[in-house]
Amino acid sequence: MVRLPEIVIQLLAFALALSVHESAHGWVADRLGDPTARWLGRITLNPIKHIDPIGTVLFPLMLAAVGAPIIGWAKPVPFVTRNLKNQRRDPALVALAGPASNLALAVVVTAVLLVVKTVMPSFRTLLTAMLEHGALGATGVAAPLVYLLFSLATVNMVLAVFNLIPIPPLDGSHVVGALLPTRLHWQWVQLGRYGFLLLFALLWTGFLGVILRPFVTGLLWILLS
Repeated sequence: MVRLPEIVIQLLAFALALSVHESAHGWVADRLGDPTARWLGRITLNPIKHIDPIGTVLFPLMLAAVGAPIIGWAKPVPFVTRNLKNQRRDPALVALAGPASNLALAVVVTAVLLVVKTVMPSFRTLLTAMLEHGALGATGVAAPLVYLLFSLATVNMVLAVFNLIPIPPLDGSHVVGALLPTRLHWQWVQLGRYGFLLLFALLWTGFLGVILRPFVTGLLWILLS
């Protein structure tokens, strides 16, 4: 209960990041010739449209509760490959749209935080206190806003990097599939049945943290230097 405000802020940031991610998939697919996502109302920042009970609610909530970086997934945005202008290239562009949108949002929010740092002398002290003690680690009117912005930057960056891991059903696997010769593409698709097992293995062994940690450390260096 003590960490409840912190968890709520992180989940709000995650919901927005995920909505941007899925909307980007649908928007790019629509621009490339397939209106399926638009017809289904999936090009929206309304997180309710994208919720997967496990990937959007339960899994991120468990990670937030133990203090781990929040990651997860939403209902996949459907698209019909035969409607795309280039059926070989365009699925990879649709896949890349999600991580690219998260990376762009992370850059924008980080820029805003840098502006805040220049006008708020206590920014470093405030952020350090929140990193050590959570959202309740600092007081003041600006503290919740700074923590929300920091959570947005972190979650979007983590979500971008996580989704570029080339393991099905993550977006990185679709990019790899588009680059493979046709005879190998089908074998790559079959790997999808083991995708979630591989992802949980990454999480369980701590290797996922090894992948994500340099990016989080880099963000902290930018903000605290």
